[in-house]
Amino acid sequence: MKNVIITLLLLFASTQAMAAEPLTPDQEHRAQQIVYDFLFNDPNSPRIGAKNPKLTLVVFTDYNCPYCKKFDPYLEKIVEKHPDVAVVFKFLPFRSESSLTSARDALTLWRSHPEQFLKFNETLMAKKGYHDEASIQAAQKRAGVNVATPDDESLVTIKRSLLIAEKLGIQGTPATLIGEGLLPGWVPYEQFDEMVSDALKNR
Repeated sequence: MKNVIITLLLLFASTQAMAAEPLTPDQEHRAQQIVYDFLFNDPNSPRIGAKNPKLTLVVFTDYNCPYCKKFDPYLEKIVEKHPDVAVVFKFLPFRSESSLTSARDALTLWRSHPEQFLKFNETLMAKKGYHDEASIQAAQKRAGVNVATPDDESLVTIKRSLLIAEKLGIQGTPATLIGEGLLPGWVPYEQFDEMVSDALKNR
């Protein structure tokens, strides 16, 4: 996984260290590891599936994206079918202000009550069309959760996701890191499952 992705993510590390002197090999290695850990091991990013996965999928998503709403139900099915797979959620609020609000609420809930995230995520994704403040509040009520004020860390996490997505060339959602490749957009479940199965075989 590192071979393909880290080459691109090094660009991110470079923008974070816009110094006159180039990064030393040790600095490059540490920068790569920081980005890799954020993608695959960040405790502030929601995740489902295996505790010690053989394969970790990273899904960039948006609660206002119609294709994300079609794609999201696949994720729980995938981790149920493949017990060696985990899924990490990264939010890219591309669509509107409510994309940011709903994402921050979801991230804040994950940090305080991770066991409640999946139900809230499913409820937000179930709405047709764009969210507004009223629909986000309604989703909280239907999911039986309460996010009074999104925390600061939620915004930091989103900003990091946006930076990395830019360096990976991701311009829309959903976008999914699978093994050595990046799946842009939505595909039918059968195709997605085949891609995951192939990636598992190559681990």
